[in-house]
Amino acid sequence: MALYLIGDLQGCDGALQRLLDTLDFSPSRDTIYLLGDLVNRGPASLQVLRRLMGYGHAARCLLGNHDLHLLAAAHGIRPTHRLDTLQGILQAPDRPALIDWVRQQRMAMLETLEGQEILMVHAGVLPGWTAAQTIALAAEVEAVLRGPDLTAFLGEMYGNTPAQWKDGLGGADRLRVIVNALTRLRFCTAEGQMEFDSKEGAGASPAGYVPWFDVPGRLTASTTVAFGHWSTLGWTGRSDVLSLDTGCVWGGCLSALKLAASPAQNELIQVRCEQAQQPGSPSGN
Repeated sequence: MALYLIGDLQGCDGALQRLLDTLDFSPSRDTIYLLGDLVNRGPASLQVLRRLMGYGHAARCLLGNHDLHLLAAAHGIRPTHRLDTLQGILQAPDRPALIDWVRQQRMAMLETLEGQEILMVHAGVLPGWTAAQTIALAAEVEAVLRGPDLTAFLGEMYGNTPAQWKDGLGGADRLRVIVNALTRLRFCTAEGQMEFDSKEGAGASPAGYVPWFDVPGRLTASTTVAFGHWSTLGWTGRSDVLSLDTGCVWGGCLSALKLAASPAQNELIQVRCEQAQQPGSPSGN
């Protein structure tokens, strides 16, 4: 039985097929953990969802900002954008089943895999959150996604404020901060104030901000955090950080990390992706 972490797919089903062939993946034997942004911008979002649904429990999936955008579009909260590739899903005869499957997926996971404790999120974790708190806060959003108030939540989900977590937050503000941290975070201050405009690599931090994983005293520093979302950061393999968005949809690679009993023996496997977008900055991430 093999366990793999896989970065952002964004609708690149052809690259996923090549990667799984390279891994000799079998859903009856192996498990893949997808770190969010399953759909959008790539050419085959519908095929990605149908494939992952078909794998059952062998595909453990997180939701990213593009997946939440799909839910918002499906519920009439947000129109699709010019570069979106969601129409195949929205017009599919099995659309209700597809959308229901998406809303059942996770916002964060904390698993012991091959003896390694790994916290998995799509984008980031605020420096004042512990791993256990991150899972508890993610569960609050998951409950709303699966519940009767989904449409109302999606209508209140968008926005950049509050930009900082406070334990006393409630209602839409509380859920919005959780969603923004888990699906959009790249840079923040030492106090955990988030910044959402910058999409460059870690070396181009805005003044006063640092990559979220480099905040001194971060409470998840003793836990390995695996994430995607940051294609300009690319592959980063540290004892505390595993970054797996390597820009597949932008003509880069689709990456999988095969987990081993010793972190030093983890193996990075990559396949090239067809250029599904025009060259340039991945501004839609």
